[in-house]
Amino acid sequence: MNLKEKVCIITGAASGIGHKIAERYAAEGGYVVIADIDLKAAEAAATEMNKKGPGKAMGIAMNITDEYAVNAGVAEVVEKWGGVDVLVSNAGIQIVHKIEEFPFAEWKNLLAIHLDGAFLTSKACLPHMYKKGSGSIIFMGSVHSKEASKLKSAYVTAKHGLLGLARVIAKEGAEHGVRANVICPGFVKTPLVEKQIPEQAKSLGISEKEVVENVMLGDTVDKEFTTVEDIAEIAYLFAAFPTNALTGQSLVVSHGWYMN
Repeated sequence: MNLKEKVCIITGAASGIGHKIAERYAAEGGYVVIADIDLKAAEAAATEMNKKGPGKAMGIAMNITDEYAVNAGVAEVVEKWGGVDVLVSNAGIQIVHKIEEFPFAEWKNLLAIHLDGAFLTSKACLPHMYKKGSGSIIFMGSVHSKEASKLKSAYVTAKHGLLGLARVIAKEGAEHGVRANVICPGFVKTPLVEKQIPEQAKSLGISEKEVVENVMLGDTVDKEFTTVEDIAEIAYLFAAFPTNALTGQSLVVSHGWYMN
């Protein structure tokens, strides 16, 4: 199990969970691609990782909802490093509304980022993995790939959809040595989650403390947030696993919030 000199594209990797996954892969000698809509942030993150080594890093601009931009980004990676071994489709957003108040444009935007992004990046990377005869595709799902919560109709729909897409990739990719998996975190204290706390407090008419303790962490066994380090370790496990034994599977990382 190692990622030495493996080319690993991680979307939304300039910050948060994606950034920690990129650091974990680079620490194992991986050639890490920080693909982010914010090019300056991606390049800055890559510069820092190159200082640490032992892996290499490059930053590229990628709007994952734009097929041309995705294809161009992947082509840039292949031209520089010769192929793609691992894709982590991590970029995502959260928008909360009651269903009857959910603006359709916001619904479509969220689904485009989560589902279209996973589809387009997979579509662009798979031919290069098939050519090599191996590869790993990892989607960032959520406990909401398995469960549902109020105000999150679009997010829950998108995260459930990632399970289906990963399973199809696992079946189609098997003859080419390509695996697919979904990581399903509980609440991870990133800027994305911190932004939700006041939004949910306002929507539900409760305090921010109640949102954290009762809504976000109420069903965990220890009232603890999942960490970015936790998720990075699972991302490493799936990317570096030496056989197809785990393909098509999802793993919940949630301090016992959801157990299956």
